[in-house]
Amino acid sequence: MAITLTPTAANRVAEFLKNRGKGEGLRLGVKPSGCSGMAYVIEFADTIEDTDVTFVDHGVTVIVDNKSLIYLDGTELDFTKEGLNEGFKFNNPNVDAECGCGESFTV
Repeated sequence: MAITLTPTAANRVAEFLKNRGKGEGLRLGVKPSGCSGMAYVIEFADTIEDTDVTFVDHGVTVIVDNKSLIYLDGTELDFTKEGLNEGFKFNNPNVDAECGCGESFTV
């Protein structure tokens, strides 16, 4: 099982953590939501729980809870800029379908 970051995403996360002045890493997860069933959760983590699974890629720690890991296994997190829009993009091989707006997915 693994979660990876592109170099661009890792640099962006490291920059955010540096600007925050604290944090153990980036927490990724999923929650029930949207028209397709599941939505991604992304936030900075100040603690790592005993039940969390951690991955280190390009010097950045990615933290995932056990329940979310089944949906995120094999995912690559990228950071993209398209015109005036920028943000993290999940390249998740487990996704069967996504809603039209891209906010939720099914596995």
